Amino acid sequence: MRESLSAKSETVKPGVPAGPGKPKLLDEVRRVLRVKHYSIRTEQAYVEWIRRYMVFHGLRHPREMGGPEVSGFLTHLAADLHVSASTQNQALAALLFLYGQVLGVKLPWLEDVERAKRPVRLPVVLTQEEARRVLAALEGGYDIRTVQELLGHRDVSTTMI
Repeated sequence: MRESLSAKSETVKPGVPAGPGKPKLLDEVRRVLRVKHYSIRTEQAYVEWIRRYMVFHGLRHPREMGGPEVSGFLTHLAADLHVSASTQNQALAALLFLYGQVLGVKLPWLEDVERAKRPVRLPVVLTQEEARRVLAALEGGYDIRTVQELLGHRDVSTTMI
């Protein structure tokens, strides 16, 4: 009787494999996220990325894997699935959390990961002549409210003409 009571009161430590009476990996991830007061949406996203990582590697336990497997998964996201850079960063954050906070394993720096490319965003600025042509093309002329709407402004105080 005493043995069963002491086994139940035992605390779960990072890096200790789950066994009888110990939580499964994803349950432990949820527990650590909640203890650290992460949002429920972050919890859902991290658990899903960790699950996808494990499925990608044939349901191997993350403790059996390391940096090369993390790199392979992140490269797969960028090269094969063409995910955005922010999506790949979210997956990386989830895996770093898993290894660092849940398993207590330090991953080597992930230099060989193919990163998703952020699109180049060029600002769209009209010359004075182009602006005149746009305004001249408006039927019925234009007033300050038309200019505000074109610029995405809500009131006159934010519109400088």
